[in-house]
Amino acid sequence: MSIQVISVNRKAYHDYHVLETLEVGVALVGTEVKSLRKGDANLRDAYARIENGEVWLHNAHIARYDAGNRYNHDPLRPRKLLIHRKEIDELARRLHEGGTTLIPLRLYFKDSHRVKLEIGLVRGKKQYDKREAIAKRDVEREMARAVRRDPITSRQ
Repeated sequence: MSIQVISVNRKAYHDYHVLETLEVGVALVGTEVKSLRKGDANLRDAYARIENGEVWLHNAHIARYDAGNRYNHDPLRPRKLLIHRKEIDELARRLHEGGTTLIPLRLYFKDSHRVKLEIGLVRGKKQYDKREAIAKRDVEREMARAVRRDPITSRQ
C-alpha cells in the first residue's frame, strides 16, 4: 500500500487541535485527477460541511488542467466526500456538540490510483496555544542543533 502525498494543510495543524482523523474518498472529475497528478492542489482555506446527510468539501482549490478542453472543471467547486452513513451520523453528532469543525488535513493518492482525503475533527486553538507550540518547536530545534554541534557527544 503506497501513499503519494499531493497536498498537506499545514495551517490546520497550526490553527487547530486535531481531535480525530478519518480517511475518506473524494468524488472527482477526470480533469481534476489529472491536475492532482501534477500536484496542483491547495487545502489552505478548505473546510468540510454536512449538508442534507452528505459531506461536502468547500474551498479546496484544484487548479484547472492545462490540456483540458471546454469541459474543464471549476477550481473551487464543492466536492462530495465519500463516507459511510454511520460515520456521517457520528461526525454530525460530534459537530453538534459545538466548538468543533471538519478540516481537510492532507490529500493523497493511495495505491497510486485512488484519491483520498484525510479530514480531521478539530477544535480551534487560542492565541496562547499557538505561541506555546511555536516556542516548544524552537526549543526542540535548538536542542537538535546543540547535539549536532557538540564535538563531545559526536565522538564514538
